[in-house]
Amino acid sequence: MINQAVLATCDAADGVKDGLLADPRRCHFDPSTLMCATNTSENCLTPAQVEAVKKIYAPVKTQSGTLIFPSFEPGSELGWGPMTGGPEPSRVAAGTFAYLVYKNPKWDWRTFDAERDTALADSTDIINATKPDLSAFQSRGGKLLMYHGWADPAIPPGNTVNFYNGVLAKMGKNQGDWVRLFMVPGMEHCGGGPGTDQFNKMAVLERWREEGAAPSQIVAAHVTNGQVSMTRPLCPYPQVAVYKGTGSTNDAGNFSCKTQ
Repeated sequence: MINQAVLATCDAADGVKDGLLADPRRCHFDPSTLMCATNTSENCLTPAQVEAVKKIYAPVKTQSGTLIFPSFEPGSELGWGPMTGGPEPSRVAAGTFAYLVYKNPKWDWRTFDAERDTALADSTDIINATKPDLSAFQSRGGKLLMYHGWADPAIPPGNTVNFYNGVLAKMGKNQGDWVRLFMVPGMEHCGGGPGTDQFNKMAVLERWREEGAAPSQIVAAHVTNGQVSMTRPLCPYPQVAVYKGTGSTNDAGNFSCKTQ
């Protein structure tokens, strides 16, 4: 119900009504519009539920306002169940702190403090993987193909965008000859969802490394019942796929990559 409301508000904003948000950060959806007027039902949210949805959409910050982790994006709602649908945190989240941070299998997740415990996690090389200086990798001739689904309900996609921007801030803005980021509208965690999540990543890397052909776009597909039902170009961030105005919106050839 929340996902349908998001799409009703924002789907057409990118020029195509296709169940996908080209850049969900441009979607300004207010969960309060779904609050029950009187009696509660399956078609509206209680005040407590509205506040829960707002928290999911909000980034986690320290008391001083420093970002800890970005928010989940509009369009990711269909994947919230496994992450938020139980009385306890996911095993991955709780296990990370119990076994890797505190090294104590009896650690009680109820004692979790976002500011204290994430600071402790970031102080370890095991957990902290956001160091933006990749010059050693670059100097060896490495090519880094990054991609992330905008509808990821497990790891907020903004985290990958922030890391990519951090690399450019550290190493200079013109790094497209060895690192590129491709954001995938509608794709969930590593795959799945209504987006075009099928593409040959290894072929892209091989051409890039062996032939020097950096990907200006990657044609990806969505498969339904074993058949390709839609193709769409994935664009190097911050570009997005823009409809040319004619032809099927299920055909990648009718889109071009542009910066908006």
